[in-house]
Amino acid sequence: MEILVSVQQQFGPSLRNEYLSRYLDNLALLERLHRLMLDVIKDEFERLGVMTINPVQALLLFNIGDNEVTAGELKSRGYYQGSNVTYNLKKLVELGYMHHQRCAVDKRSVRVRLTPQGQEVRDKLADMFSQHARKMQQDEIVDYSTLDTVARSLKKLERYWGDQIRYIY
Repeated sequence: MEILVSVQQQFGPSLRNEYLSRYLDNLALLERLHRLMLDVIKDEFERLGVMTINPVQALLLFNIGDNEVTAGELKSRGYYQGSNVTYNLKKLVELGYMHHQRCAVDKRSVRVRLTPQGQEVRDKLADMFSQHARKMQQDEIVDYSTLDTVARSLKKLERYWGDQIRYIY
């Protein structure tokens, strides 16, 4: 509520209270959903006996998939922040989930790709997400058109926030 009052004071009465309130609710929901997704991954991996990596590292493996990428590419795609991605990639290489190789053109850059062990983790996560999607569809939790509308709205929000960052620099 304190944030709401502060923003209203800053922008004046022209900003509709309902819109601002819904926007802040959505921001909080996005944060909670991300943390909850990490907890779901953690629980699933504990059930499967995968204890060597954390949920963030598992998502990193999932997002890399069959690609060979650099830390910079992962950052530029918006998946991860610099220090976090570098640390997690290093850990995943040490644990045998990823191969790494210096780029022939730019020796400062390292390209990574999944090992068979990393592909197993990625596949387990893909299976879990697939099961979730089937169950949600089967139980009519969220229909396709709603998922599509949410995705389009989140992409617009992503574009808006991205534009805000670009305007700063």
